[in-house]
Amino acid sequence: MKLFIPALRTAFALLGLTAIVSTFFDTATRATINPFNFFGFFTMQSNIFLVVVLLVAALVSFSGKQQSHSLMLVRGCVTTYIVITGVVYNLLLAGQEGGVTLVWANSVLHVVLPLYAALDWVIFSDRTSLPWNKLWVALIYPVLWIIVVLIRGASDGWVPYPFLNPSQGYGVVAIYALSIAVAAVVFAALIWLFSRLHLFPHSSTDQGSVRPVPLSKSTV
Repeated sequence: MKLFIPALRTAFALLGLTAIVSTFFDTATRATINPFNFFGFFTMQSNIFLVVVLLVAALVSFSGKQQSHSLMLVRGCVTTYIVITGVVYNLLLAGQEGGVTLVWANSVLHVVLPLYAALDWVIFSDRTSLPWNKLWVALIYPVLWIIVVLIRGASDGWVPYPFLNPSQGYGVVAIYALSIAVAAVVFAALIWLFSRLHLFPHSSTDQGSVRPVPLSKSTV
């Protein structure tokens, strides 16, 4: 497992990077790209975060060092975001017009990587128990993203997803925005909970892993 796990993470990170870059150039062949719009989607941002985190975690493991608690916290947050991407897309957006037109890239960004990230977090044991008093950290990005989207929707009319379109009325938009925030809390809590479970205790990266921290007042 010493090399397998970081190699696997590197492979999926490169797959995600390829999907993002391919989507960018495919979009550029059909329209002038506004980078604030293209990279304004939660899908793009969460996948970029995941690519970076997977590569960093892989490099740390390859170097034989232990992953820091800060990196663990970031991994937990990013796993939360990419899982939200997969769930929201498949429940609300799948089959609708717009979005990623490359079929394979769409599948990678909305299905393959969210599923891999969830399995990576659950199966591989190179993580510590995330402290419950740090759960609020996972909410910073989704809340800021919602605020920026609402400001842009009110100012220049651009929104990344139809359910956040102000034309529906701000009451409807507020309900969806609140739902996203609640979903972030729920999924983050699940990610935090799974950080305490080691279903496959031997699936670590050996030198690049962090020993499980037993439950105590200091970790709850």
